[in-house]
Amino acid sequence: MGEVITFTSGKGGVGKTTSTANVGVGLSLLDKKVILVDTDIGLRNLDVVMGLENRILYNLVDVLRGRCRVKQAIIKDKRFPNLSIIPSSCTKDPGSVEVGKMKQLLADLREEYDYILVDSPAGIEQGFELALADTDRVIIVTTPQIAAIHDADCVLQILKKQKIKELNLLINGFRSQMVKDGDMLDVPDICELLDAKLLGVVLEDENIIIAQNHGSPVMGQHTVSESCYRNIAGRITGEEIPIPDYMKPTGIFSRLFWKHTTSKSNATT
Repeated sequence: MGEVITFTSGKGGVGKTTSTANVGVGLSLLDKKVILVDTDIGLRNLDVVMGLENRILYNLVDVLRGRCRVKQAIIKDKRFPNLSIIPSSCTKDPGSVEVGKMKQLLADLREEYDYILVDSPAGIEQGFELALADTDRVIIVTTPQIAAIHDADCVLQILKKQKIKELNLLINGFRSQMVKDGDMLDVPDICELLDAKLLGVVLEDENIIIAQNHGSPVMGQHTVSESCYRNIAGRITGEEIPIPDYMKPTGIFSRLFWKHTTSKSNATT
């Protein structure tokens, strides 16, 4: 029985879709069968990030409204044999999409895939409820910016009321030098503000932008961000991979930190 994991955020532009794509690739490279599902109706980007937009025939809305079979909407990524995607619609179709049908779709996908990664729209607009349908774990993606953290906290409070089984935090775009200069919050401070279990930190990396512009994930490109995403994928599967202290000037990968933060979050989630 597969696990449904929803990637969400309070603010757009924090790397939620990028994280969904790269973590999904990372899981597939661990011999897990993975499917990515885009629920950002009207503003789909997951297929673009993966460079699969030219292969779309049907989308999630078509499936949920019975216009096609599930298999007709699934796109298999030829670069990664264990990875597939169901894109969203590029237009906001009139009328509502039933959450019950989304739950049935996820139930069907659980039978075939090890992990179903759902890319949620930013905030709580259309598609947010679909993204949370029958999810096992929610990963809240944020950057160290105050506005992003504030919006992530608003979404986190909503999620806690819905009694999600597991809430995780993924921090994107971390720059240790800015923290040293006093221009960016450190990771422990962000964890304390959001009170969620830290799953991983992705360092600022221009290769992410370059990869996206070429319709490709950073996985397999031997970049600093690739290492971060690989570690996150490993932690999702249950591997005990320590989170490095990125503020330590030497031996950056040598010790765990924030133990008091993660243990506190474990108690609350």
